[in-house]
Amino acid sequence: MAALALRGLGRRCLLARLGPGPILHQAVPMGTTAREEMRRFWERNERSGRPLSPHVSIYKWSLPMAMSITHRGTGVALSLGVSLFSVAALLLPEQFPHYLAQVRALSLGPALVCSAKFLLALPLCYHTWNGVRHLAWDLGKGLKLPQVTQSGLLVLALTLLSSAALAAL
Repeated sequence: MAALALRGLGRRCLLARLGPGPILHQAVPMGTTAREEMRRFWERNERSGRPLSPHVSIYKWSLPMAMSITHRGTGVALSLGVSLFSVAALLLPEQFPHYLAQVRALSLGPALVCSAKFLLALPLCYHTWNGVRHLAWDLGKGLKLPQVTQSGLLVLALTLLSSAALAAL
């Protein structure tokens, strides 16, 4: 009971000290509204002829820039692929060997099968090797611009070699 009374007394004291009275008296009225500020901002932008925001077209494309975008794209693609495969595995009535036998029954040529396997392995290998590159960066290694370009070329070479090796299996 004493704890409840102490809590109630503490609240009243706190509200009395931090109540809205003194704070509102110290508040300075705003000279303009948010709507007026936005209107002035857009008028200034239109007068200066500046673009709405920096656009990709104003930057010179570089290998690290393209690889960063590709890394994000492969991450999204791999996530979607795994999600779709999982949903299909749950919803389709037959087991995986049944569907594999149906694909084999199509009698696709070895060139087409190898190409399809290469295209499936490519995003996985790229994302993996580029992830290893990012882990090296997290350790503070290879952060100078020439090293970034060299490691990017190494990632591309390792991606092609490991994708080809996986496709050959």
